[in-house]
Amino acid sequence: MTDLSTRTPVVARTRDELQVARAALGDGDVAVVMTMGALHEGHATLIRTARRRARHVIVTIFLNPLQFGPREDLSRYPRTFDADMEICRSAGVDLVFAPTPDVVYQDGDPGVRISAGPLGDVLEGQARPGHFDGMLTVVAKLLHLTRADSAYFGQKDAQQLLLIRRMVRDLDFPVDVVSVPTVREADGLAMSSRNTYLTQSDREVALCLSRALKAGAEAAPEGPSAIRRAARGVLVAEPLALIDYLVLVHPTTLEDVPEWYRGEALLAVAGRVGTTRLIDNLPIRVGPGGGALEVFSDVHAEPPAQD
Repeated sequence: MTDLSTRTPVVARTRDELQVARAALGDGDVAVVMTMGALHEGHATLIRTARRRARHVIVTIFLNPLQFGPREDLSRYPRTFDADMEICRSAGVDLVFAPTPDVVYQDGDPGVRISAGPLGDVLEGQARPGHFDGMLTVVAKLLHLTRADSAYFGQKDAQQLLLIRRMVRDLDFPVDVVSVPTVREADGLAMSSRNTYLTQSDREVALCLSRALKAGAEAAPEGPSAIRRAARGVLVAEPLALIDYLVLVHPTTLEDVPEWYRGEALLAVAGRVGTTRLIDNLPIRVGPGGGALEVFSDVHAEPPAQD
């Protein structure tokens, strides 16, 4: 039996190279994990999960310029390709697709993009206009190029995950979207490539985000108001964290859940610590016996009725 941990992945940088390498994998049971590089243990968990379930695993490493707004510094994003490849090798990846923008966007800035619609205009979409249109456009292109049967994404980027699921369903992509629980540092901080920007003092401040989510989850049996109150109390106690939003919303509509609501909900927070903007979230079951979940179930409760 081949030792997957000693196999060096094939690296494809052009469309032709990808086509040849992808054909060698054959058809059926091929998974893809999409990344922008700067891989960490969260990415490694995605890859290992895909490796356990699929016959072959493709990892894409592409820093997508369409996802960065005019006030976001693309050049500042960490680039660690050699270390990324070591993680891919250790996790048993078969193929790494690492194109440049001119390979993905052959004619320059694409004239046709996928719109995230109303779900892309709230929360992260409100803070980063156009971000989700750029994300969905590249995910759609990479799904076509890799011809994957399944795609693995982290629960940490909950709104992104929701929008990808919606795109796949609405546009009939023949792919299974699999969510993987958020991976956290030992102190509770959600793993993110942006954590490398944090100073030691910033990191201590940033822990209020995960503590707020935990406090909210512990109050879940008491209902939505108690969840919001408990989480907000933690954040208010940390004045150095500039909070953009703290919300408790339905997992498929992203609308605030009313006080009578019982079922699965998303408790999400975003804020700036020092010069770094961080996001975190926790799936929660609201109501008696409720609390934190790792990921949402396949079938959510019905969305709250509209007035």
